[in-house]
Amino acid sequence: MKGKKSKIDPAHVEETTQQIGRSLWQQRQRRNPSIFEKRWWDDRIMSWAMLDESVKVQMFRFVDVLPMLKSHESVNRHLHEYFEEVRSHLPWAVRIGLDVTEPDTILSRSLAINARANALRMAKRFIAGESVSEVHSAISGLRRQGMAFTLDLLGEAVINEDEAERYQASYLNLLSGLAPLVGDWAENIILDRDDRGPIPRLNASIKLSALVSHFNPHDPTGTATEVKHRLRPILTAARELDAYIHVDMENYAVKDLTIEIFQQILMEPDFRDFHDVGIVIQAYQPEAEQDLVRLRDWAKKRGTPIWIRLVKGAYWDYETVIAAQRGWPVPVYLQKWESDANYERLTEFLLRNADWLRPAFASHNLRSLSHALAWAKILELPKNAFELQMLYGMAGDQAELFAETGHRIRIYTPFGELIPGMAYLVRRLLENTSNDSFLRASLRTGVDLDSLLMNPLEIGKMKPALPPIEHTGFHNEPWTDFSREENRESMLEALDDVRNELGEEYAIVIQNRRIDTKKKLTSRNPSNKKEIVGKVSSAGKSEALQAIDAARSAFREWSITEVNYRAEYLELIAAELRRRKFELSAWEVLECGKPWLEADADVAEAIDFCMYYAQEMRRLDHPR
Repeated sequence: MKGKKSKIDPAHVEETTQQIGRSLWQQRQRRNPSIFEKRWWDDRIMSWAMLDESVKVQMFRFVDVLPMLKSHESVNRHLHEYFEEVRSHLPWAVRIGLDVTEPDTILSRSLAINARANALRMAKRFIAGESVSEVHSAISGLRRQGMAFTLDLLGEAVINEDEAERYQASYLNLLSGLAPLVGDWAENIILDRDDRGPIPRLNASIKLSALVSHFNPHDPTGTATEVKHRLRPILTAARELDAYIHVDMENYAVKDLTIEIFQQILMEPDFRDFHDVGIVIQAYQPEAEQDLVRLRDWAKKRGTPIWIRLVKGAYWDYETVIAAQRGWPVPVYLQKWESDANYERLTEFLLRNADWLRPAFASHNLRSLSHALAWAKILELPKNAFELQMLYGMAGDQAELFAETGHRIRIYTPFGELIPGMAYLVRRLLENTSNDSFLRASLRTGVDLDSLLMNPLEIGKMKPALPPIEHTGFHNEPWTDFSREENRESMLEALDDVRNELGEEYAIVIQNRRIDTKKKLTSRNPSNKKEIVGKVSSAGKSEALQAIDAARSAFREWSITEVNYRAEYLELIAAELRRRKFELSAWEVLECGKPWLEADADVAEAIDFCMYYAQEMRRLDHPR
């Protein structure tokens, strides 16, 4: 690869990006669907929904709840409840429909049927089908358009082992059912070969969390064992049937465990030389680059390259809300330009390391894709050394354009039941219509191409820096995030330390005086009765009266103590609890049999009490 390690002028990269982007945009403009095509009307409906945020929110709420509505009456009722709030923003035809449909009438049932039918029609734009035959029809259509595919089984959280087994069986059936069908296709050199030789036609994406009922990052060893048990047959079938398996990435909490399981199973002798595998990296995570470095170094050690699908990331709202709720650092960039800029940095990294990390750029953003093509051109990588990926049902004209210009385009193709797939549909609609969406911007009339193709770093210079989040007043002590390896290790160390202190005898302490009594209370680990946590002296009437007298005496002195001193005393206690949080949680685990999360939450609550009452003392000392 010429110039792979040489320093390249960023201005040259930017100039090449602009040239490619403008050329592609001009070609795309000549391809826009006509008014007589269904896609044109779908785009207009989408564009209309984008224009009014209040209508968009209510529409997506309705689509999201639709799978739970089993009767025409409930559909009709929800239509009225959601859209009455925004009726003045609706087209006249929709307003009339709401006005004339009384409950339990033919018109109301007709409205409900039409609403469900329209939602299903929209779902079919983004979902390829339910059965193997429907999926085969959809991917055959993509093949005729010169596009490859990757299949993803729709479904939300798996809640029991039966569902996990069905998920595994669905993929095994999919592979065995489609392998002979796609094997009969005529060869397409662009789709069926890369710069190193033949690649599988059959390509599937899976979520590791759907292979078990409890994908628990707090128990990485147990979770990995269960996941690998169900993943091995899928990988084995893929090898036998000449299929490719791609591991999807989900929310941040399971990122490290997903990568770890991916690496563990692919180091097993049966799969170590299997090269038709890959994993997703999300550019909106600041940790993405170190994850790529980790994967590159591991791939070298393994001796076999893997594919990397680079995406922006689809869980931004969830990640920011969860982080704020739990008081954790936000694991994603807060501004879109930061994610876009990171995507471009990671693009360069992937193309420079394409020997071990085979790049697949998943995006509809013309700037991001043009930047990838610019780097590939500068590094003199052939077109078939990487691929571009887009979503089924989105920006079809753009996908067709790239296919016709000789690039391998792979379409991420969801399949499964349409009604349960509504959650996926809502995510796609939100992505289509977000304020920062490239697709939304490109559908507007009078598009400013300079803005669409602007370097995200230049956008960042024009954006004001976000002010740091400042906590005013009381805020809860954050729970420990045990999905982080460093926190799990700290907890394990604390458990080891506490175990070394088990079996001690503890005296009663009254006014700083230790009192040993003959009668002892023995505390045992409820999960292991043979393990004695400790023995404590049992107080009698005499000791109880001494404690009461001590408290009465201390109260007189405490009551005249200056308020700020008392508050600071509580804050010092909170600080000590915080410093010894893992140790105290470990004591709860062993003495009370509590899981880590509950023990940690108890210590956090104790800190909250100290901090809250310190704050309230000061507030009450200065009444309004």
